[in-house]
Amino acid sequence: MKIKNTVLILSILFVSHMHAQVYGELSGNVTDQTGQFILGASVFLEGTEKGAQTDFDGNYRIENITPGSYNLIVSYVGFETQTKFNVIVKSKGTPTNNFVLKESTEALDEVVISNANKISRPKETPLSTQSLSAVEIATYPGSNNDVVQVAQTLPGVSPSIGGFRNDLIIRGGAPNETVYYLDGIEVPNINHFSTQGSAGGPVGLINVSFIDNVTLSTSAFGAQYDNPLSGVLQFSQRQGNNRGFNGNFRISASEAALTLEGPLFKGKNEEAKTTFLVSARRSYLQFLFEVIGLPFRPNYWDYQYKINHKIDTYNDISFIGLGSIDDFSVEAPDDFDAEQQAQLDQAPFINQRTNAMGLSWKRRFKDGSGFMETTVSNNTLVNEFTRYEDPENETGVIFSNDATESETKLRYQLTKFIDDWKLTTGFNTQYSDYSNETVNLTDNNIFNTEIDFFKYGLFANVTKSFFSDKLDVSFGFRVDDDTFTEENNILSTFSPRLSLSYEFKENWRLNGSIGRYYKLPPYTILGFRNNNNVLVNQDVDYTVSDHYVLGLQHYFGPSSSISLEGFYKRYDDYPVSVLDGVSLANKGADFEILGSEDVSTVGKGRSYGAELQFQQKLTNNFYGIFAYTWFYSEFTGFDRNNYLPSVWDSRHLISFTGGYKLKKNWEISTRYRFAGNTPFVPTDLNATLANYPEVILDYDRLGEEKLDTFSQLDLRIDKKWNFKNLSLNVFIEAQNVLGQEIPEPTQFGLNRDTTGTIVEPRSLAAIETESGQIIPSIGIVIDF
Repeated sequence: MKIKNTVLILSILFVSHMHAQVYGELSGNVTDQTGQFILGASVFLEGTEKGAQTDFDGNYRIENITPGSYNLIVSYVGFETQTKFNVIVKSKGTPTNNFVLKESTEALDEVVISNANKISRPKETPLSTQSLSAVEIATYPGSNNDVVQVAQTLPGVSPSIGGFRNDLIIRGGAPNETVYYLDGIEVPNINHFSTQGSAGGPVGLINVSFIDNVTLSTSAFGAQYDNPLSGVLQFSQRQGNNRGFNGNFRISASEAALTLEGPLFKGKNEEAKTTFLVSARRSYLQFLFEVIGLPFRPNYWDYQYKINHKIDTYNDISFIGLGSIDDFSVEAPDDFDAEQQAQLDQAPFINQRTNAMGLSWKRRFKDGSGFMETTVSNNTLVNEFTRYEDPENETGVIFSNDATESETKLRYQLTKFIDDWKLTTGFNTQYSDYSNETVNLTDNNIFNTEIDFFKYGLFANVTKSFFSDKLDVSFGFRVDDDTFTEENNILSTFSPRLSLSYEFKENWRLNGSIGRYYKLPPYTILGFRNNNNVLVNQDVDYTVSDHYVLGLQHYFGPSSSISLEGFYKRYDDYPVSVLDGVSLANKGADFEILGSEDVSTVGKGRSYGAELQFQQKLTNNFYGIFAYTWFYSEFTGFDRNNYLPSVWDSRHLISFTGGYKLKKNWEISTRYRFAGNTPFVPTDLNATLANYPEVILDYDRLGEEKLDTFSQLDLRIDKKWNFKNLSLNVFIEAQNVLGQEIPEPTQFGLNRDTTGTIVEPRSLAAIETESGQIIPSIGIVIDF
C-alpha cells in the first residue's frame, strides 16, 4: 500500500514538473507602411526580459515563454513604438503577431516612445472607429465566438429586437446600411439564415480562429468602400503557420468547429512560401431543439479557407473563400403548447446557400514608395424562402421566394507615399446577376424576374500631417454609376469626404469629419416586377446620407482613453414602400425578404446624438470598453415633413464589456447591454386574422407603443491549461444572469383549446412568452 501511495505521489510530482516545463513562443514580422521589412526592430514582452530583434526579412521569434497574457511591444529608430495588448501565449496554437510601424517626425536618431502605443485610429478615419483583436473577440461573454455579435456591443450599435439577431443597427441607421469586407474583399452575406436585401441573421458564419483583428467604422468611411451608409465592418484574417502543421477544435453551445493550418511545399526549408488555413463548422442546435421539444430545426454548415503564397520579396497572392449551407425547418412538438404552436404556424422554411471567394495580389514597389492591391472576387446567394398555410404538412404555399444573387468584382487600389503625402486611388467594377421567382398571395403578386447589369466606381484620397504630426488632414471622394437605373449618372453620386484631427494639447485631440455617402438599393428592389411584368423600380435613386461628426479625445496613458463625439446623419432618396407607406428603414430586421415590392425613393431621414466612450486596454490585468450613446432616429414616408421614429429609436444605449486576468490562467469577463424604450409596429389584428398565418403589421400606428427597456448581463469564466502537445481552454457562460425579461412585441396566434383544436369562430389570442431565463452554456477549445 505504501509503495502504491509513493508511486502515486511521484507520478503527481512528475506531472506537475512536466507542466512547469511547458513553454510557448511568439513570432511574426515587422514592416513599415509601404510593406518594406524592417531589420533590427526590437520586439519584447512588457514586464519581462524576453525579447528578440527582427532579421533581414523582418521576422522575429521569442522562445521559452511561460504561457499567459502579455503586452507585446515593438520599437525602432525613427518609428513610433507600437503595442499589441492582451497577447495570449499558449504551448500550442499561438498565432503570429505582425506589426506595421509608422514613421515619426519627432526624432530620427533615437527610438521614439512619446506616442507609446496610444490607442490610435487611422488618419483617414480619426473618429467613430473601433478595433478588436482576435483575443478580445474569442473571450467576449455571451457571443459564442460570433464575431458579429461582438460588434453589436461596440459603441453606438443597437441590439436587435429581442437581442437574438446579428443586425448591425449603427447610430440610428437601418440594418442594411453596413458593408462587410474580408481581407479587402466585399462579402455581402456574413450570417446564416440572412435576410435577403439586408445582411442580418441569427448566427454569424465567420470563424473567429481565422481573425487577426476586426475594425468597425461608424462614420468617416474610406473612399475605397462603396455602398456604406452607416458602417463598414472589416475583418482582417491571419495567415497559416509557415513552419509546421497545427489546428484547433472548438465545441460550444450551438456548434462544433475544426480548423487546420500549416505550410505547403515546404520541402527541407525552415519556412514555406505557401501556407493554408481551412475550417469547417457544424451546428447541432437542431438536435438539441428536438430533444427539448422546440418546433424549430435550424441546421447549418459553414466553411472558410485562405491560401497565401509569397512569390518574392515584393509580391504576395492570397486566395480566400467563405460559404454556408443553411436549412431552417419546423416540426410539430409532441405536446400542445400555445407559444410553440404559434411559432410553428408562422415560421418560414429557409434553404440558403452562400459562397464568396476572391484572389488578391499585393505588389510592393521596389523603391519603397508604396504598393498596389488587385482583387478579383465572386459572391453568390441562393435563397429559397417559403411560408405555408399548413407548415406541419408543408402544404398551401402563401409566400415563396426562389432567388439567386451573384456578383463578380474587380477592384484595384494604389497607395503611394510621396514625401509626407499619402495618396490612395483606384477603381472597382462588378457584374451583377439576379433572378427571382416569387409567389405572394397575401399581396396578390406573382412574378418571375431576371436582370443583369454592370456597376463601377472611382475613388481617391490624400492624407498629410502638418506641424510635427499635430494636425492630420485627409480628403477623399468617390463616384459610382451602373447600367441599370435610369435616373443616375456618375456625377450625380459624387461623394466627397474630409477628416481633420488636431492635437491642441499633449494627449488631447479634436477630431472632425464631414462626408456624403451613396448606396444602390438592393437587388430585391431593382428586380421587382408587378403583375404586368414591368420593372417598376428601375427609376430609383441611390440613397444618400450626409454625416457630420465632431469629437474630443483624451489619452490617460498608453493604454486608456476617453472620447466624446457628437454626430448628425441626414438621409434623402430613401426607399418608401408603396404598399405600406413606410420607409424601408423600418423593415428588414426579421425573417423576411426586404424590398421585394414597389417602392418610391422619396423618403427622408435623420439620426443625431452624442456618444461617450472609455476604453482600457490590458493594464494591471484589466481591460474594458464602456460607452453611452444618446440619439434620435427618425424617417419619413411619402409625407417628407412628417418624421416618425424608427423601430430602434431607443434614445439611450449603454454597453460595457470587460475582463480581469486572474492567476494560473483564470479569467473572468462580463458584458452588459442596455437600450431604452423602443417603438414597435403593432399587429393589425383584423388583417392578420384574415390572412393567418401571415402576420400583418399596422404601419399607420408606428410609434404609438413602445417596448420596455432592454437590459442584459452576461458572464463568462475561462480556464486555460498548457501541455506539451496541446493547449486547452474551457469556458462557462451564463447569458442574462440577472434573469431579466427580454422585451418583444406581443405575439398572436389562433385561439385554441387545451388540446390544440382551433376554437370556432376563429379569433386571435395573445401568446404569453417567457424570456427571463438564465441561459448557461459550456465551451471547449483545444489547440494542437
